[in-house]
Amino acid sequence: MSHCFSFKILCVRVERDPMHRSIARAETGGLSTREVDRRSSHFTNARHQAGAVFVYLTAAYDTVWHRGLTCKLLRFLPDRHTVRMIIEMVGNCSFTLTTGNNKRSRLRHIKNGFPQGSVLAPLLFNIYTSDLPITLSRKYAYADNLAIMHAYGGWQAVEGVLSKDMVTIGKYLQTWKLKLSTAKMVSTVFHLNNKEVKLELKVNFDNETLPFCSEPKYLAVTLNRSLTYP
Repeated sequence: MSHCFSFKILCVRVERDPMHRSIARAETGGLSTREVDRRSSHFTNARHQAGAVFVYLTAAYDTVWHRGLTCKLLRFLPDRHTVRMIIEMVGNCSFTLTTGNNKRSRLRHIKNGFPQGSVLAPLLFNIYTSDLPITLSRKYAYADNLAIMHAYGGWQAVEGVLSKDMVTIGKYLQTWKLKLSTAKMVSTVFHLNNKEVKLELKVNFDNETLPFCSEPKYLAVTLNRSLTYP
């Protein structure tokens, strides 16, 4: 069974099952400009102030746990034989280590990650993270791009909700062996109040305050507080 055929099986399954249609069909070419604009414009409007956290993962595709992926694939494809073939295609990798004196280690099997450039990788990663936990803030996920946003209450309330939801997401990622890149994660604000132009959000995670960025990037688009796309 080829990677392309397995990709089609998964896509058909996702499209036919109403409970799974929310999973984005990630393609290696990325989102269209219209789709990026639609997703970005949700972050704010003239009536609300919003705070957001942009979550980054370390080597996301390389850390997917094969056993966990198998469990989640079985929800989409009840046929265990098909699931086994897909896992064998993306996970049947091994390696040996050779030292300078030409001594070679014994064969080791890789239990995490996808092969580089696999056509299945984006869709499988979406399936792997399709059960993100329920949060008060709204989640925006596309493959390994994740952002959370809360737009109700004062700034202190927004900070509290985002901090609490980051704890929830952090526990989920740890359970499924995905690693957060805390050095890259940032918080930001969206609003149209010029009096608060210097406002910086204080979102806490893992006993630290996340760095604030006034012009973060999401899906390769630079955003500012009023979404005028600098």
